[in-house]
Amino acid sequence: MQTHIPAATIADQFRLAFGNHPAGVAVVTATGHCGPVGITASSLISVSAEPAYLAFNIAQRSGSAEVILDAEHIVVHFLTEPNADVATLFATPGEERFSKLAGWEQLPTGEPLIHGVGVAMRCTIESRVAAGPATVVVASVLEVIPGQSTAAPLVYHRRGYHSIGEHTRLIA
Repeated sequence: MQTHIPAATIADQFRLAFGNHPAGVAVVTATGHCGPVGITASSLISVSAEPAYLAFNIAQRSGSAEVILDAEHIVVHFLTEPNADVATLFATPGEERFSKLAGWEQLPTGEPLIHGVGVAMRCTIESRVAAGPATVVVASVLEVIPGQSTAAPLVYHRRGYHSIGEHTRLIA
């Protein structure tokens, strides 16, 4: 027999479950009428390799959400261990992100590209699906831009940034 669990308890249990589930960290950037914007995303997933599709979600309350959701093209940056400060910068509400960023450029197509990341993917947004207070974005990959960092990937786990690499034990 299933018992009723109060919503607050479900939300707490949900946060705990996903807090214990490591996720790769990325920054998604776009350009709007007020200039470049970006968000940190740990919800990035591979949807398909052929054709290449990826997906992520964005909170609708995010200050950059409107620009990213209205954009036709975005750049998804896969972060590495040395990019923890970039992840924090783009996750902090109200920050003037691009003026504080050490290195970036505007691509000839208009999107901001952050320097020093593992890899970046220039994408076209194909669909946006409302999901509660968030929107799931599905995008097709137009171009893979090799990064300058070969460091270990940055992951988010238990409310903090970590890296995986040689020190991590391989199970299988």
